Amino acid sequence: MRGDELVLRDGRDPVVLVPDSSRRSAFLLRVGGTDQSYVDLEDPTRLEFDYVQRIADLVEAMFEPGRTLRAVHVGGAGLTLPRYVAATRPGSVQTVLEPDAELTDFVRARLPLPRGHGIKVRAVDGRSGLPDLRDAIADLVVLDAFAGAQVPPDLTTEAALADLHRVLRPDGVLALNVTDRGPLGYTRRVLAGLRGQFGVVGLCAEPSTLKGRRFGNLVLVATDRPLGTDAWTRLADRAGRPPFPYRVLHGARLEQLVGGARPFTDEDAEPSPPPPADLLGLG
Repeated sequence: MRGDELVLRDGRDPVVLVPDSSRRSAFLLRVGGTDQSYVDLEDPTRLEFDYVQRIADLVEAMFEPGRTLRAVHVGGAGLTLPRYVAATRPGSVQTVLEPDAELTDFVRARLPLPRGHGIKVRAVDGRSGLPDLRDAIADLVVLDAFAGAQVPPDLTTEAALADLHRVLRPDGVLALNVTDRGPLGYTRRVLAGLRGQFGVVGLCAEPSTLKGRRFGNLVLVATDRPLGTDAWTRLADRAGRPPFPYRVLHGARLEQLVGGARPFTDEDAEPSPPPPADLLGLG
C-alpha cells in the first residue's frame, strides 16, 4: 500500500484511491484489486482507459457535437463517463444507478463533481433500478457495471436487455462494456440477446481480443436508429486512431461472429469470465 493512497475499505475487497504521480489532478480508483475508474478533475475529457474512450467515441459518432443528452448509467464507480458528458455537453441530465452508496460518498468527497453537473446518483443496482425509470426517457444508456472484475449475470439476460431497451428513446443508443476471452462465448450470447431487442447491433474491440489472443474489453452498441455507412465510418475512424486501435464489427461480420449463440435468460445467466490472475496482480 502506498503512503499517499486513500483507503475507503480494507480487507478482501479493498477500495483504494491512488493519486497519479504524473498529474496532481488525476486519480485511479481501484476496487477489489481491479482498476475501475480514472478521473482527472482538471480535465474530465482525459480518458485513460481505452474502452472508456471508445464509449466516448460512440457518443460523439452518434450524437451531434454539443447536443445535450438525457443519459442513464448502470454502474458508477468514479463517475468518469458522467463527468465527460457533463463537460462536453453542458446541460445534460444524467442518472447513475450505483448500489454502493459508501463508494459514491467517498468518490464525491474526494473527487468532487463540478457545479451544475446535472448528475443524480441512485443507490440501487441496475436490475432493481431500471424498472423505476420511465419508458423512453434516455437518449443514451451506458452499462458499465462490475461486481469485482466481472459483469453481474443479471444485467445481460433477455429480461434485463428488454428493460434497457424500454428506457431508451426510439433514436437512443445503448453502450455496454463487457470483458471476455476467446472464443468469446459470453460476448456472443450477449450480442444474441441484443439482436433480439434492437434493430442495429455492433461491437468495438481490439483485434487481439477478437482473435482470442488476449482477455480484454469489448464495447457493444445497440440502437433502433437506422445507421448508415457514415455513422459506422465515423466510429471506426475514431476507434482506429489510438496506438492500440479497436476494430468495429456490424452487419454480416457481426452475424458471423454471433453464429448460433443463444441469449442469456434469468434461468441460465452467467457473469462475464474472470480475468487471468496476472491482470489482477495475483500471478
